[in-house]
Amino acid sequence: MADAINGGSWGSGGGSGRVDERALEEVVRFTSDLIRIDTTNRGAGDCRERPAAEYVAERLADAGVEPLLLEKEPGRTNVVARIPGTDPGAPALLVHGHLDVVPAEPADWTVHPFSGEVRDGVVWGRGAIDMKNMDAMVLATVRAWARAGVRPPRDVVLAFTADEEDQAVPGAGFLADEHAELFEGCTVGISESGAYTFHADGGLRLYPVGAGERGSAWLKLTARGTAGHGSKVNARNAVVNLAAAIARIGEHRWPVRLTPTVCAALRGIAAAQGIDADPQAPGTDVDELLAKLGKAAALAAATVRNSANPTMLDAGYKINVIPGTAVGFVDGRTVPGGEEEFRTTMDLLTGPDVDWEVYHGEVALQAPVDGPVFARMRASLEHFDPEGRVVPFCMSGGTDAKQFSRLGIVGYGFSPLKLPPGFDYQALFHGVDERVPVEALHFGVRVLDHFLMDRFEEA
Repeated sequence: MADAINGGSWGSGGGSGRVDERALEEVVRFTSDLIRIDTTNRGAGDCRERPAAEYVAERLADAGVEPLLLEKEPGRTNVVARIPGTDPGAPALLVHGHLDVVPAEPADWTVHPFSGEVRDGVVWGRGAIDMKNMDAMVLATVRAWARAGVRPPRDVVLAFTADEEDQAVPGAGFLADEHAELFEGCTVGISESGAYTFHADGGLRLYPVGAGERGSAWLKLTARGTAGHGSKVNARNAVVNLAAAIARIGEHRWPVRLTPTVCAALRGIAAAQGIDADPQAPGTDVDELLAKLGKAAALAAATVRNSANPTMLDAGYKINVIPGTAVGFVDGRTVPGGEEEFRTTMDLLTGPDVDWEVYHGEVALQAPVDGPVFARMRASLEHFDPEGRVVPFCMSGGTDAKQFSRLGIVGYGFSPLKLPPGFDYQALFHGVDERVPVEALHFGVRVLDHFLMDRFEEA
């Protein structure tokens, strides 16, 4: 299903972009407005992004951009638009952000999670960080270009997606599989979870830019045994077998498996703190190196190895009945190249009495950190914060970049925010009292405009 919304004519002027006062006002208002549109994704199809998609499409159409609304399922709406660049021979660049958010319990919050309230220079609500802030920054930037009559040097394809917080089937997966033509020419994409201020020890400001993602392996474990009366001895108790397997998985210590992105992250973080470190040198203890990095170790600690965390259990229906089956779920994540080790290890940990299957899996990703694209991201951030240090990092989780990688698009986490000391960005992802400072949004629009208007070469 597709709908088109037509706007006015797009300006044909050249030159650099311009972030005006109106753009700074709009990015705050758009963030607040989008938060107030409740797009809670409870999984299993329980979400409706359509109202947010229509809001985005209207803001684009007002700026002369022609958005296309696409649905695989009713109400699960995506928005795609292309802004033509001044150089038709240059590779196109994808900018994508999702419209759905994870659930929030109002009773746990200081400010109602869907109020979008602006209080003391901060915008509050679910999606303020993940990731309606980036959606708003993109809208404000594009509208500023239209007012200034400028175009980017290359085609910029915008995608606002559904269902990123679940399995992305009606979202980025649908777009990549059934509407690949909309992304023709795109070689690089940028999206969430990178280019924010991380306050390390000693007042050091780091800006970690996402250049990799661990793969996803969400597992369903099934233990089968002999059903029977709860008062009798039962050597084939499915609950016991499942519990034993879950305990083994939870206690397992995965070995270190370093990837190029993680090595670059460790070296960069160490160098920024004046530490001479080579994580690949013989005899290097990576866990000891992480300990030397202090607070900044959090940027790499979760990505030096595979992981598997039990998350849900389902067994039985009556206290005096031993069930014939018991089911558990595990959130597995794999480093690039660690998939075979993960499978072999899960076979050993589950044992002969428990079967396991991947009910949702996605590939691990890596992106170059020594090329012109990363260099221009670094330059754009340092232009607006000269004392900041830009480092690459690998995300412990995943984004829609996994789906767009099917089209050969290399993904980076680049959602710029300059955050004050004590503002724990990572803790606010899916956390209580999610919020974003107004000044951080202003910084993000300026950096985003600077990067997208840059005439860098990709090779």
